[in-house]
Amino acid sequence: MEKFSPKGKLVLVVDDEPRMVEFIRMNLELEGYRVSTAGNGREALKRLREDLPDLVLLDVMMPEMDGFETLQEIRRISAVPVMMVTVRGDKPDLIRGLELGADDYIPKPFSPRELLARIKAVLRRAEMPVPVGGKRIVVDENLTIDLAKREVLVRGKVVKLRPTEFRLLYHLVQNAGWVMTHEMLLSKVWGAEYRDETQYVRLYITYLRQKIEEDPSHPQYILTERGVGYRFKEFQGGADSEPAPLPPEKPDPPRLRERSALNPGPGSRE
Repeated sequence: MEKFSPKGKLVLVVDDEPRMVEFIRMNLELEGYRVSTAGNGREALKRLREDLPDLVLLDVMMPEMDGFETLQEIRRISAVPVMMVTVRGDKPDLIRGLELGADDYIPKPFSPRELLARIKAVLRRAEMPVPVGGKRIVVDENLTIDLAKREVLVRGKVVKLRPTEFRLLYHLVQNAGWVMTHEMLLSKVWGAEYRDETQYVRLYITYLRQKIEEDPSHPQYILTERGVGYRFKEFQGGADSEPAPLPPEKPDPPRLRERSALNPGPGSRE
């Protein structure tokens, strides 16, 4: 895998605090990023259309149009990666941001090292090459996973999954019958930098259950191994059911411009 290089990547920093903007700008530019800035949500949308950034760093607390409203407007026109900046890692803010389409979040105060690591991780995921083929995994008569199309058939109906949801499901299915710990899933799906962010796994497991389980409160596919992780139920499939290596992620194409934005072993259980 090629080493990630930030050179030439454009980050749009959206914050109404000039000192914070300058702090972020200085650290990003020292790493080779280009930086565009906006002091509020409306200005951010204008900069998004004109500058076409590779990533948006979006503060939640802003006057006029807050970060959540701005994120909703961004998602109407673009799939650009968005990292939310929250106060003290407020969990309701985290959950709301991810539900609205944010790719990650970082709580204030943060160190330059933490900020740069998060940005690199998000950009690496967004830049994975375009998928080239794949197989169908037949779990049972009610659930089929199409790797090539990155979609799931649930009781005969197509269910679209977001890239992170699909990748999480893939790793669970590939290790069906084995427990995958929180740390394993975080490392494989989000990256090594996220090994302590267990709320990410819990939140996305909830999303998956809502989409593939007949009764999400009594799951039959994704089983919880309390205090450890999760286990996908064992299944026997046909000849086309063996999981192939997961094609790299391809985010939904933005309307502003085209963007193609671990070999797992036996896991452990939650």
